[in-house]
Order: sequence, then structure tokens, then C-alpha cells
Amino acid sequence: MDEKTIRWAAIAAQKTELTEYYVYTKLADMVQDPHNAQVLRDIGAAEKRHSEYWQGKTGVTVKPNRWKIWRTLFMARLFGLTFVLKRMEKNEGTASKRYEILAQAYPEVRQIMNDEAEHEKSLLNLLDEKLLQYVGSIVLGLNDALVELTGALAGFTLALGNTKTISLAGLVTGVSAAFSMAASDYLSSKAEGDSRAATSAIYTGVAYLITVILMILPYLLLDAKFISLGLTLAIVILIIMLFNYYLSVAKDLDFKRRFFEMAFISLGVAAFSFGLGYVLKIWLGVDVE
Repeated sequence: MDEKTIRWAAIAAQKTELTEYYVYTKLADMVQDPHNAQVLRDIGAAEKRHSEYWQGKTGVTVKPNRWKIWRTLFMARLFGLTFVLKRMEKNEGTASKRYEILAQAYPEVRQIMNDEAEHEKSLLNLLDEKLLQYVGSIVLGLNDALVELTGALAGFTLALGNTKTISLAGLVTGVSAAFSMAASDYLSSKAEGDSRAATSAIYTGVAYLITVILMILPYLLLDAKFISLGLTLAIVILIIMLFNYYLSVAKDLDFKRRFFEMAFISLGVAAFSFGLGYVLKIWLGVDVE
């Protein structure tokens, strides 16, 4: 390995460690749990020591990646601490490859690699976020809204006349179903003696309502009902993709399998409902304008 490559890798490692020092420190300021905050600060302190070690080897002063710091903090606020820490944990693989290169010139680097492995263990022990405790309720509300409302909107699009009528029917159906689903989740959880029944029901209902609003939005904004249906189906795919990406990172689940499963069910129900709406419209001789 030539000196130029090793020096480049050392400077990159120095910048990465410094950036992650700021990331962990700022994440610690966001965490309310004192124990979790202290774990993050300890990891940040270790990253700073690693950066100082590399500065001693490179002899240069680097600046942290401000964009990465801002992006990570933004994602933590949007998706939660667990999601961000899991993503950082997965990125440790890239750092490990870089350190394997540097270890050829600096054998003591293997100790830093061991520190990184300890970081991973600490992070895994840290992950106990409220959002993930209710992920089952979110899945229930999200999945039910996607399947039921996708089918309903597809059927309404063919059976009814204009987008205002379709959006009205969709909103009434969706909002009613959201409250019904939340109530069912509450009663079911309460019957099982779950002390978190009310909170679980709220997560289910809110997830359902948000999904309903996003799916009906094209019908509220556009007059062309078939274009609105196309945009709604695109929104459905986007919601499924984003939610399953979140779960695949936060809970180490198979993204592709879950994505295609949810997409197949939702779009399959939409296709069936669209066909059913067409058949019923012809059979009953209904033409609503």
C-alpha cells in the first residue's frame, strides 16, 4: 500500500471520527434519558480521541462534515433516535474496511477497531425507544388504511362522477374507519390487560388518519379522477417504501420481502375494487356525474 493512499485514508478517518464526535454529542443533548445520554457522550468522547490520534499521524487539522451532522440530527428528529443509530451502526462496515487498510501501516489501529465494536454493543443496549414500542399499532393503522382505502378509492373512481364526490366519499369512509380501527385496537388491548391500550389506540388511529389524508390529497387538488387515482397509487407505493425502509433499518427486517408483500396486497385490492366498480356500474346501470 503506497503512502499517498494510506495518508488519504488516515485523513478520511480523522474527518469521520471528528464528525461523529459532534453527532453523538448533539444526539446526547436531544435524549431525555440520562443513562442513554451519557452512553452517547462516552461514545462521542471516544470518537474525539480517535480523531486526535489521526491528527497526530496526519499533522493536519480537518473540519467536521457539517452537512452530515445536520442531516443526522434532522433524521433523528423526524424518524427517531433508533433509526439514526441503526444507520450509523450499519455504516461502521465502511469504517472497518478503511481501518483494515490503515492497520497495515499502523498496527495499533486494531485497538480503535475494537473500540468501534464496543460502540456497536453499547448502541444495541441503548435502543429502547417509545416509537418502536408501538410499531405494531402503527403497522396496524398504516396497513389497514392502505389496503381498505386503496380499494375504496379505486372503486369510487370508476363508480362515481367527479373528484369532489370521490374525495367526500373517501374522507367519510377513511375517517370513520380510523376511529373504528382505533376503538377496536383499544378494546382488544384492554381485554388483554395491556396498560398501554389507550396510547396504542392513538398510534393506530393517527397512523390511519395520516395515511387517509395523503391518499385523498390528489382528489382534493385535481379534477381529473383517473390522474388522481394514479397519483394516489404512487403515494401508496411511496408510503410503503418509506415505512418499510424505516422498519428494515430500525428493526433489522427484510426490506424487499416486506415492501413487495405490502405493495402486492394494496395494489391487488385496488385492482379488484376497480374491476368490481366497473362490473357493478354496468350491471346496475349507475352513471353518477
